Amino acid sequence: MTSAPRRFPPYPIRGVRVLHRKQNCAPQFAEIEVDFEPAEEGFVFEVARDVAVDYEPADALPRFFAAAALGIEERLRLTGYGVVVAARVVLRRARADTFGSHERAFKIAGHLAARQAVARTEGAADE
Repeated sequence: MTSAPRRFPPYPIRGVRVLHRKQNCAPQFAEIEVDFEPAEEGFVFEVARDVAVDYEPADALPRFFAAAALGIEERLRLTGYGVVVAARVVLRRARADTFGSHERAFKIAGHLAARQAVARTEGAADE
């Protein structure tokens, strides 16, 4: 008898904060804080109304946020987790840097946030 895959997240997971910083000839910088909440089904990503990011050009921010969402969803849908994704993820805080922030950095931050959230529900980090 096989059990049905568990739903993720099983309960609200608040304040998942990630700082992704890589300093070399191609620097990367992204900082995000997200909340994971149970949803009926699928994956929904929202940006909280009061999110303020001091970054120019400001028109790049939606691309950064979309990249973070993509990173979170990709990581959650990895088959190794064995979960049914039913999550509403809310971006609460973000920081960007002129010399290292770009979509790839935010996508990596999203992957790291999802990994951290899953680890919180398992009680141990996944590898």
